[in-house]
Amino acid sequence: MPIGGWGVDLSGRDLAIKPGDDFDAYANGAWKARTPIPADRPQIGTLALMDEQVQGQMRALVEQAPRNGKVGALYASFLDEAAIEKRGLAPLLADLAPIRALSDKTAFARAMGAAHYGLGNSLFGFYVGPDTADATQSVLTLGQSGLGLPDRDYYLLPRFARQRGAYLAYIARTLKAVGEKNPEAGAQAILTFETSIASLSWDVARRRDRNATNNPMSLAELKAFAPGFDWAAFFEGGKVPPQKRMIVREKSAIADLAKLCDQTSLDTLRLWQVFHMADDASPYLTHAMVDSQFAFARTLSGVDQIKPRWKRGIALVNAQLGELAGQAYVARYFPPEAKAQMQDLVANLRKAFVVRINANTWMEPATKQAALDKLAKIDVMVGYPDVWRNYDGLEIRADDLYGNIVRGAAFNAAYAMEDLGKPVNRAKWSMNPQIVNAYNAGAKLQIVFPAGILQPPLFDPKADLAVNYGAIGAVIGHEISHSFDDQGRKIDASGAITDWWTAQDGARFDAEAKVFGAQYAKFEVAPGSFINPGLTMGENIADLAGLQVALVAYHTALGGHEAPLIDGLTGDQRFFLSFAQAWRSRAREDFLRSQVTTDPHSPPRFRILGPLPNIEGWYQAFGIKPGDAMYIAPDKRAHLW
Repeated sequence: MPIGGWGVDLSGRDLAIKPGDDFDAYANGAWKARTPIPADRPQIGTLALMDEQVQGQMRALVEQAPRNGKVGALYASFLDEAAIEKRGLAPLLADLAPIRALSDKTAFARAMGAAHYGLGNSLFGFYVGPDTADATQSVLTLGQSGLGLPDRDYYLLPRFARQRGAYLAYIARTLKAVGEKNPEAGAQAILTFETSIASLSWDVARRRDRNATNNPMSLAELKAFAPGFDWAAFFEGGKVPPQKRMIVREKSAIADLAKLCDQTSLDTLRLWQVFHMADDASPYLTHAMVDSQFAFARTLSGVDQIKPRWKRGIALVNAQLGELAGQAYVARYFPPEAKAQMQDLVANLRKAFVVRINANTWMEPATKQAALDKLAKIDVMVGYPDVWRNYDGLEIRADDLYGNIVRGAAFNAAYAMEDLGKPVNRAKWSMNPQIVNAYNAGAKLQIVFPAGILQPPLFDPKADLAVNYGAIGAVIGHEISHSFDDQGRKIDASGAITDWWTAQDGARFDAEAKVFGAQYAKFEVAPGSFINPGLTMGENIADLAGLQVALVAYHTALGGHEAPLIDGLTGDQRFFLSFAQAWRSRAREDFLRSQVTTDPHSPPRFRILGPLPNIEGWYQAFGIKPGDAMYIAPDKRAHLW
């Protein structure tokens, strides 16, 4: 049966709170008061609880998998702690020897390119994606990389001094474990080097700008633009043939990082790579290495305990054999009728978005038509891919965890690179079916809803209509609207990056987005840490638009009938309650500080408090009046989609 018989946890409300003063507390206050954060989690909430359920489902499948199959063998190798302890660090030390023996920076550049297929770090990351000029073709995209902490701000801002100190100590412990003679001095050299990387790197808000990160170059042009680094050796190590056209993202940072590499001693570069190879390998080595890494990682998330080994094993299976395990997950937990009903919901959300596009007051008629054309070309994929991955050729052994990690990394990296220079493969997914998430693939004009997120309380075929539209309906609308947010609007109906709006459309949209961003800038997530609307704008717009579109779709789905009262609640009240309970959450302070620094999503509480005051239907549903804390006068609200 659905939660509460029809889909909403009424016992989670705090009826002492007025809906117009704090809708999150009203909808979720009692739940927060009675719900502790598990010791091994940085936060708990609806999505985290759904993830716990999926992990349990996956555990049942994986533990039943035959040991001589890939899934069973990989999981068994992770659980065989005795064999891992017996081998110690020997496999890692064997792989570190060639790095320590690198004789010059050309060899180092080649090793950084090769790190794409295994353990280690690189000043430059690359991946294959649609060409910004012709989204039917795949090209290489090159971007900044090289940091060990979550973001450049962790190196540069005073409020992260504790995390920097823990990172420095962790580097020293790791260097000592792998036999470096002066680990403390080495750790300081690595931290100093990464601080220089951070100072040259673009911040996360700037990296969202599709115009700024669209810089086509040939290999010859890249060599001229960013001299002092052996790009030919780097791409040779990365198994990338000379490119006539690639997309360079953080243009100035790429040149500056090439110069930094030229100016940094080979000893420091080798030591930096030794550390990062050991860091990447640590979760799959001895207890001492695992515990050392966790002692540092806890300063980023605030968790008290490491996840149980079985959960870490399931995460490994998902990471290395995701679609292979996903086939079994879908077969057991995602019935065909669920997919059919989701497809109906998606169709209704599409229709509602047509209504919202036609009704907006700031877009010229020709641009509205272009928006409708783009909407019509977006593919929505539900549950699982039509074509499953083939894992033939990947060797997995039940007695060789480290080898499995190295071979799996190389296999999956090669799979991600195989489309370079070919037409875009639209059958490929970027998430596994068993993941509690969804995504908009941007230039591929695809929206994907994996089976993992299509379960209660977000989606339940037996739940009240208002509940499904308020929860998964808002998620569907959210993902659709990413095609029209502050960055999605820069991709046209062919998937190319181009400005298809008139100057007047853009100016009016930007003005409304500025109003909306100013509302979020006031949200203090933790003492001294505020939401950065420049980072979160796209997700905030998608939250607002998604909820508005879902409300239109819900009313359409009623077919002109009045929604019944259930437990004294109107249909619209149930809709908004469902939305709020989909985002209910409690989180640790360190995790929240990390989230507002690195994550383009606002923390869940503010995904509730941010959109609602801009939606007239919410005011009507709960009788929100001037004087209520969340009230915003109509002329001060943001009007986007």
